[in-house]
Amino acid sequence: MTKKLGAILPDLSPLRSSREFRLLWVQGLVTNFGSFMAMIALPLQIKDLTESPLAVGAMGAVELVPLVIFGLYGGALADAVDRRKVILLTEAGLGVLAAVLLVNSLLPQPLLWPLYVVAAGVSALAGLQRPALDSLMARIVPHDQLTAAAALNAVRWQLGAIAGPSLAGLVVAYAGHGTAYGVTILGFAVSVVLCLRLSPAPAAHDAQAPSLRGIVEGARYAWSRPVLLGTYAIDMAAMFFAFPNTIFPFLADDLDAEWALGLMYAAGSVGSVALSLTSGWTSRVRGHGLFVVFGAAGWGLAITAAGWFSNIWVVLVCLGLAGAGDMLSGLGRSTIWNQTIPEELRGRLAGIEVLSYSVGPQLGQIRAGAMAGWTGTRPAVWSGGLACVASVGLLAAVLPRLVTYDSETDEDALRRRAQKEAATATTTA
Repeated sequence: MTKKLGAILPDLSPLRSSREFRLLWVQGLVTNFGSFMAMIALPLQIKDLTESPLAVGAMGAVELVPLVIFGLYGGALADAVDRRKVILLTEAGLGVLAAVLLVNSLLPQPLLWPLYVVAAGVSALAGLQRPALDSLMARIVPHDQLTAAAALNAVRWQLGAIAGPSLAGLVVAYAGHGTAYGVTILGFAVSVVLCLRLSPAPAAHDAQAPSLRGIVEGARYAWSRPVLLGTYAIDMAAMFFAFPNTIFPFLADDLDAEWALGLMYAAGSVGSVALSLTSGWTSRVRGHGLFVVFGAAGWGLAITAAGWFSNIWVVLVCLGLAGAGDMLSGLGRSTIWNQTIPEELRGRLAGIEVLSYSVGPQLGQIRAGAMAGWTGTRPAVWSGGLACVASVGLLAAVLPRLVTYDSETDEDALRRRAQKEAATATTTA
């Protein structure tokens, strides 16, 4: 029985083998909880001030351009400077922006425009930070533990995604937006302290300064790799068509279940963490491209069902299944990225990865808000889910090398493994 459980439960090897991974795991857990509090409080405050689904969806528009620009630049920056410094400074900056939200919420009549300004600023800082964080994983975690590390990071992220939204609705309802923003500030303060304990992560001695030429070099590498292209394209398509989170407040109204808004935001995370907590088997799988395809298709089918059914409990179950599908796809993408991308391009490719899994949701917010204003909330949800399934099927047919990816035979995966083994041998010597 113990052996069977060990085959299902998450592989904890990265936590045991890497001090840096342990620190980042705890840091991420703390900051994610606070971030999700603000992530829910912010659109709720916009809804309270405007009562407009389009105004809430417009958050995606103001976040999009900063995310694209700073995500690409952040990738080049992560290859050129100490990644620890990038993470530390951006965490501090995010704490300052949370303080702006707190001050605005305490005004007798809170202003609308600072909410959009802060949303754009958060998007810019997140774009700078994520390539440094993501590219650091492949350096601090052994090659054969990368899938396990991705699963553990997912558990960490989803714990915040469950607790943050679930409590945010209650906190905003009973204590106001300001209290939610105060919790966010506290989370970033603790995160900065933990980041100070990280070891330096300097760039290679021959690293080039961040430049447009370097960004283009990374983009050319990604374009020349059909497997990578497939992971980016499928994720962006899935999120663009089937990311209805921004209109959840209006879906809750349609279902006469305003009390369930926090649960709606948390349901996907419950499904994700359920899959993560039973992910031990994923470390023994070699065909991670199938994870990407089947997970994204499952996400789309579940979102379709969530928009179609009118019973709130059925909708919550569907959102949970969607989260499980998204988690499966995410494990596949993360593993392929870390297994195949060479160290000297890791930061720049991580910048492109930020765009693939962040631009899609931002555009999806715009699509969902505009569609809901035109057709109604529920049709905007289920039609997007159907479009997601269709687009995933089309992309899988156009990019068959993603479907047949095998970590034991793929040339890039074998080259990356040899590169890391050589670096480890040099360090040991």
